[in-house]
Parts: sequence; C-alpha cells; structure tokens
Amino acid sequence: MKYSSKTYLLILIDFISSSIGWILFYCFRKIYIEKTEIVLTTPFYLGVAITPLLWMSIYSLQGTYINVRKNYRIVIITKSIIATLIGTMILFFTLILDDKIPNYTSLYYSFLALFSLHFLSISIPRYIFTSWQVKNIQKRRDGFKTLLIGSGDKAEQIFNEINNLILSNGNDIIGFINTNNITNNKTSLPNNLGTITNLKEIINSQKIEEVIIALESEEHHLLNYLISLLSGCGIIVKIIPDDYDLLSGSLKSTNLFDVLLFEIPLNTMPQWQKSTKRILDIIIAFFSILLLSPIYLIIAFGVKKSSFGPIFYTQERIGKNGTKFNIIKFRTMYLDSEKNGPQLSSTHDNRITPFGKFLRKTRLDEFPQFINVLKGDMSLVGPRPERQFFIDKISEREPQYLQLTSVKPGITSWGVVKFGYAENIDQMIQRMKYDLLYLKNRSLALDFKIMFYTFITIIKAKGK
Repeated sequence: MKYSSKTYLLILIDFISSSIGWILFYCFRKIYIEKTEIVLTTPFYLGVAITPLLWMSIYSLQGTYINVRKNYRIVIITKSIIATLIGTMILFFTLILDDKIPNYTSLYYSFLALFSLHFLSISIPRYIFTSWQVKNIQKRRDGFKTLLIGSGDKAEQIFNEINNLILSNGNDIIGFINTNNITNNKTSLPNNLGTITNLKEIINSQKIEEVIIALESEEHHLLNYLISLLSGCGIIVKIIPDDYDLLSGSLKSTNLFDVLLFEIPLNTMPQWQKSTKRILDIIIAFFSILLLSPIYLIIAFGVKKSSFGPIFYTQERIGKNGTKFNIIKFRTMYLDSEKNGPQLSSTHDNRITPFGKFLRKTRLDEFPQFINVLKGDMSLVGPRPERQFFIDKISEREPQYLQLTSVKPGITSWGVVKFGYAENIDQMIQRMKYDLLYLKNRSLALDFKIMFYTFITIIKAKGK
C-alpha cells in the first residue's frame, strides 16, 4: 500500500505519543506505586521502544492509517478510546499483573493510570492533527479530486451547491461525465471529460478519489451499471438523495456542511476484520507452503510424469480494482491447450490429463496459489479471479459481475463451494450469484465456513 506524507506524519505522531504515554506511566509507577526513585533501567528503554509497536499494531487493525485525510475528530477520538482500552488490557495482563505490589488496590490504580495517561498522550496530538486537516479541507487548501457523473440540471445543482458552500465539504469537482448526451445548454459545469464508455480511463488518468452520481430521471436505468462499474475502482461513490429508493440496503450519510449526499457502501466487512483477514492469509499461506512441501513434491512428480511440459502453469488474471497478476497453478492440461484462444474447461475435457482430473477434483491444483496470497495478489477466500476476456463477456450480460473485482480474489469462494468450476458463460453467471452474495455478507465467520467446506471437498475429492 502506498502511503501519503500525511499518513507517515500521523504514524510518527502516534509513535512519539505512545512512547510519551509509557514514560509517564513508568514515572507514575515508580513514584506512586513502588514509592522509589525514578531509575532509567534497561526495561524502561525496552518499554519506550517496544510498547509503541503494540499500540500501532492496534491502530493499524482499526484502519487508522488508511486514507488519513478522511479522519474526522469524533472518529479519531472514538478509535483512540477503543484502542487504548484494548492495549491497556493487553499490557496489564502481560506486563503489570505479575508485578510486586503493596496491595491489590495498586493494580486498579495502575490500570487506570495506564489507560488515562496513554489516552491523553495519544488523543491530544491526534485531535490537533485531525483539526488541522479538517481546517485545510474546509478552507479548500486540500480536497478530494471528484468526478461528477451527470450532465443535466441535477448535476449542475449539486455542483453549484458544493461550490457555494462557505466551508468546503472536501469535494473538489474537476469535471463531469456526459450521460446519454443530456446536457443543460446553460450549464456551468467544468470540463466535459468524456462519456461512460471511457469512465475507468478517466478515473485512472485524472487520479479521481470520489465520484458523485447525479442522474436525471430518464437516466435512472444507468444507476446499477454505474455502481457495478465503479465498485472495482477503489474509490468512494456518492449519490444524491433522489436516487436512494433505487438501491437496496442502507446507505451511509455524508451530510456535511449543508450538502446532502449518501455514500454507497461498496464493502461491508469492518476494517478490523479486513486487517485480521490479511494477517490470517499470510500466516495460513506461509505454514501451508511450509508444512505441505512434501505433498508439493509428490504432486510435482505426478504432473511431470503425466505429460510433457512444465510443472506449474501461470496465467494472467484480473485482481482487486482491475490489477493484473499471474496466477500460479499445478498444470492439469496438456501443453498448448489454448492455442485456439481462451476456453473454459468442461467435465469431459480431453485437454485435461488423467492426473490433472484428480488434481481438479481434489482442488490440489490450486495449492501453489498460496504464493499468490503471500504476494498480496489473492486472499484465501474471495471470488475466483478471471481473465479479462471472460470478464468482458460476462459483464456484457450481467454488469453486476464487475462488483466482484472490488475485493481480492480467492483460492476458494462461496461460488466454488456451492457450484464448482464453470464450463460456460451461463454457468459463470450462475456461480456469480453466490459470489455476489458473499460480497454483500463478507465476514471472518463466513470465510472460516467456506474454508471448512473447501477442506471437506478436498478430502472427499468431489470438486466439480
């Protein structure tokens, strides 16, 4: 992940603040609990250097360092309270509980002192930092590059409302997208950047951070397509209230400084779960490669004996937000099986080697993708990655398929567990429904359930 200079500044502030909190607590312990002189010993220096790393790990799990320009004062203080409580409990039960103390009342004082001193040390500089950021945004010294989708009266109305705010809401509208050639002849909209057909190219070239959809009533049929298209771009999408009844589910209000907009929740998994999911991905993938290495050698021998060609097969796939990567699999087909162009495999596909059929039924051909997981291209659980060729074919019929590129693809998925491998576009669309359902209900609990059923499939060798 690429961090901005403001992110590094907040990380530095948090590290220094956490160190100060520990120094204050150390002095409190020496003076009021142990009633001794303050002596700077080795444990003191270790605490100053190491305990901030614990705190910052908790902050990272909360998503504090993701898009720090989006932090608000009430949000950052709330996160500070929660993180301080969690960190205090960890330090209390690992470092403080076994200390020699005059009485048990001292434990309560130690807990309260650690919580209070750390919270004050961290929250005050954070509040100042966040206030400075908010002021910069309100005074238009900083903002989020915003694209307006719409070219009629509603688009002009929302543009004028945002521009006429005394205190900016952060949306720096740099241009608009023409939709269906519906344009107000007296428009004051800036920079016609193009049409929906080149929307993704515009977002990438202009480094767009937010999109506001402002469609006319006769353009409402475009809404679902636009949301599907934008969900894989890794940006914030907002709509005006008139469009609220066109969407199912709840929307997050971003009603700031008199402009009423709703943010479309493109990702339902809480940030702490996303962070935990990535940590689990790394741990499980690493130990799977380590512990399953004998099985890798056996499979490699079987692949080599089954037919002429390499042991591994790599192919370009589309990952999160449209990024390209090479997926790694054990080869299950004869060499040059796609010399006539991209093809999906079928149950009785004569391109598959006899050993390859066994690998596919047991899902063992997917094991090398643990390497993709370690690299960050994939996750253990997520929609299966596809080639751009098939993504284009499916999205022509079902634009919702594009939503699947808003998250990391996985080694296994709800679609694979429920449906299995798809043999044609129709089956890929059927499998897509399960993956969309996963997308709307993402959680660690669901991931564990999918991994459990995948394990059962491997044991029973009943993979389709």
